[in-house]
Amino acid sequence: MRILAISGSLSVASSNTALLRAVALLSPDGVAVDLYEGLGELPHFNPDLDRDLDDPRLPVAVCDLRGRVGAAHVLLISSPEYAHGVPGSLKNALDWLVGGSEMPGKSVALVNASAHAVHAQASLSETLRTMSAALVPGSPFPVRLPGRERRPEELAQDPETRADLRALLAVLVEAGRAPPTFPSVDGLDGNA
Repeated sequence: MRILAISGSLSVASSNTALLRAVALLSPDGVAVDLYEGLGELPHFNPDLDRDLDDPRLPVAVCDLRGRVGAAHVLLISSPEYAHGVPGSLKNALDWLVGGSEMPGKSVALVNASAHAVHAQASLSETLRTMSAALVPGSPFPVRLPGRERRPEELAQDPETRADLRALLAVLVEAGRAPPTFPSVDGLDGNA
């Protein structure tokens, strides 16, 4: 099973990135957690450049992102909140995924490294629903982080954080095993 983890922060000392790295450290056998680190390399979204995945004119960084999203069974996104919103770099990445076939029906879980990031989480949830992603029930998952600027190894060893992350991993594995689901349109079941 492949989980693609995406941090919405470009900061080297990001608690969101540390949280995702801790998830990778705790992943069980048979589950690969791949941390996407190309967020800052994506060009600004331009619909004139948006092409099919196999089109050589699609920017290389976008091709990499879309290929990784397509290959993943489930996505795990951890994002900070800037000015009551989603960071522009993360929104840019999502904009590059709108025109592709990788997101519809894809299971996506949100993990919240800060209890105060409610506006960004709500905005991110709405964007993902609009993209026809299947939000994993319970998203955003709150995780208690002990103190400030902890390394992933310390997060994985902290008893409360480790318990939260193992519970999250169990939910992710279950979501990754389920068949893709599509939101209903006009009251019709999208799985029919």
